[in-house]
Amino acid sequence: MSTGTHAFTDSMTMLRRQLRHMLRYPTLTLTAAGVPVVFLLLFVYVLGGVLGSGLGGPSGGRDTYVNYVVPGVILMTAATAAQGTAISVALDMTEGIVARFRTMAIARVSVLTGHVLGSLAQTLLSMTIVTGVALLVGFEPTADFGEWLGVIGVLVLIVLAITWLSVALAIMAKNVAAASNMLTPLMILPMMGSGFVPTDSMPAGLQWFADYQPFTPFIETLRGLLMGTPIGNNALLAIGWCALIALGGYLWAKKLYNREPTR
Repeated sequence: MSTGTHAFTDSMTMLRRQLRHMLRYPTLTLTAAGVPVVFLLLFVYVLGGVLGSGLGGPSGGRDTYVNYVVPGVILMTAATAAQGTAISVALDMTEGIVARFRTMAIARVSVLTGHVLGSLAQTLLSMTIVTGVALLVGFEPTADFGEWLGVIGVLVLIVLAITWLSVALAIMAKNVAAASNMLTPLMILPMMGSGFVPTDSMPAGLQWFADYQPFTPFIETLRGLLMGTPIGNNALLAIGWCALIALGGYLWAKKLYNREPTR
């Protein structure tokens, strides 16, 4: 068996392990979806009337705002799920299971890949739940079949990038609590981009940050596919950010894992 085939087989074994964990603890998936749903309901029903009117919507503005805010909330799901991934990786690193894996004839990278693929499945499921709730509260996407395929493709790239980064941060963390806290800024970035309000409504310094941080092109690409708004060069920026974050996270995680002593 070639090295590549060996690594693939071992990665699928580790993926099955993560999927069993997901089925055994469904609250993890519900939590990843629950936090964004709370934000969705809060912004739509408490603030949606005012914020929607500012977007030029109809009287009350809520119908306009729900269509604007949903892409940002969907991406908040990825950030929330990444926090769960970091906790899972940190638990493996601190509870001794990694020491057992290192004594077995398995490809080292498969341990990390299993976490990433398992998190991808869990995050996409959570995003489906969030999208379902959004449809119930009035979200009306205009995407056709091809655009929905584009949405799925973009979300897969974004989730893979964020998850590899979360794995690297979790390995670097000294304990589970530190791993959990390191991912908190990711939940804030959609709010500091174009997820909840247009960036041109922000003060100059914050607007500059919002325009150039990765979540803004992520959100604008997703919004364009779902709602038919102009995408411009945001799709290329989103793909570039995903490639950079995913590659950097993968190389960083692999390096840390290979040199990390058993705790």
